[in-house]
Amino acid sequence: MQDAFVRAAERWPEDGVPHNPGAWIVATARNRAIDRIRREQTLARKTELLARAEQLPEDEEATIPDERLELIFACCHPALAPEAQVALTLSLVGGLATPEIARGFLVPEPTMAQRLVRAKRKIRDAGIPLRVPPEHLLPDRLRTVFAAIYLVFNAGYGPPVRRDLCAEAIRLAAVLATLMPDEAEAHGLHGLLLLQDARRDARLSPDGELVLLADQDRSLWDLEQVAQGRRSLERALPLRAPGPYQLQAAIASLHFEKDTDWDQIALLYARLAELAPSPVVDLNRAVALAMAEGPESGLEALDGIRGLEDYYLWHAARADFLRRLGRPAASEYERAIALAPSDAERDFLRGRQNLLATELEQ
Repeated sequence: MQDAFVRAAERWPEDGVPHNPGAWIVATARNRAIDRIRREQTLARKTELLARAEQLPEDEEATIPDERLELIFACCHPALAPEAQVALTLSLVGGLATPEIARGFLVPEPTMAQRLVRAKRKIRDAGIPLRVPPEHLLPDRLRTVFAAIYLVFNAGYGPPVRRDLCAEAIRLAAVLATLMPDEAEAHGLHGLLLLQDARRDARLSPDGELVLLADQDRSLWDLEQVAQGRRSLERALPLRAPGPYQLQAAIASLHFEKDTDWDQIALLYARLAELAPSPVVDLNRAVALAMAEGPESGLEALDGIRGLEDYYLWHAARADFLRRLGRPAASEYERAIALAPSDAERDFLRGRQNLLATELEQ
């Protein structure tokens, strides 16, 4: 209010007394208060971000990693097709080869190669700037930026595992959550990556074999990181803007409970399918239904999915449901093994196939 009166003393002699002086004072005071709150919030955000930057490894420059974010925002320019935006980010930021990116998108390698060529040509011809866009344009790009960071993490999650990619994705998500504290999905994404990464040491055996969630050694889970991930999710919830990453973080959090609530997980996947329809989401929901209600329900849901005929996990899930129901599953295992993208996954599926053969002998 004092600032408003000072403003009035400066302005009124030159501009004249307003028609409603009281309303002018109140409006000016309110605007000054809002400006002050914003300045304080910005200072708090920057202070937290600088504190994070000081924790970077000694061999890295202790500054905000703006160059990486600038590159991601440039890759996610709206002039590019959405698929090309994410693919370009994986190539330039994640350093992934075209075959790796193609597997992530479930498309043939030549198709992905053409997308990358067209995207790079468009950046060159249109002169797309390599910079973070003005603040009012950020929301239009955030969805794709989130997706790009998420896929960088997934590419590192493997197998084969690349912890450098996982760590970079988590750091970028943390920076976004710090810079944009009012974006619920920024916190949701950060929480999801932390929760997923917390199981990294338990996902593979000492021999490099995949270990199912139910069989993992829980003593190898990073419980401090689990707590951090849950805190990030808790920051998102009061913002009352539910989104796909928050739902996935909630699902990941439930997996850390002593007794997994598969009914709740199936409900969360159903909600996720409403917000972000995807055959892969439907596949995960089918698995949750099989755990909650039995393999028959899972198989029914799985057979209703279209577009995953060449996806190895669809065949792997179907083989597992059929095995549990006592029905022929050998051909599904063979198909899953043929489509699996890595030796670790092929070896795991052969182990499940051998289990089926053992059960049939008994």
